[in-house]
Amino acid sequence: MDTAGYAQEIVGELQRSAAELDGGGAEPFAELLQRSGKIFVAGAGRSGLMGRAFAMRLMHAGRAAYVVGETVTPGIEAGDVLVLGSGSGETKGLVAMAEKAKAIGAAVALVTIAPESTLGRLADYTVQLPGATKEASGERATIQPMASLFEQTLLVFYDAVILRLMEWTGQTTTQMFGKHANLE
Repeated sequence: MDTAGYAQEIVGELQRSAAELDGGGAEPFAELLQRSGKIFVAGAGRSGLMGRAFAMRLMHAGRAAYVVGETVTPGIEAGDVLVLGSGSGETKGLVAMAEKAKAIGAAVALVTIAPESTLGRLADYTVQLPGATKEASGERATIQPMASLFEQTLLVFYDAVILRLMEWTGQTTTQMFGKHANLE
């Protein structure tokens, strides 16, 4: 298969993943973000990169959104929400973050393949995405390495949440672009 053929196969996998999205968990997740105070986003590796992209769009949508670990990230408080993206739901650093957030009185929202995981048990809100963890072999049919399908579906899900928030607040792309970085 050539490169264009691989790209077409990846898009096909994403279409199948999007068709399997957990609608029952997606709406409460979006509603939580709509009514929350500050939104903190974290994930490890590529899932963390998808989270950073999500935090950026939340900021464009006018939300107080932060990436955990950045020097300008404030402290989390009761009424805030910690959004975690973790395929396995077992990433130790994320488990520690979830425990601390809950102790402070913040909500924990998890997007994962494994809702029965340690993070799944800690989370107040869980959205299950289809995909395979990086450790999996043959759990889900994908030609992609490691957790690529989960990470791509995670970004698509996060973007769908942004569209839902835009719908609820009546925001347009033009309004959001006004919050885009302009110092470059």
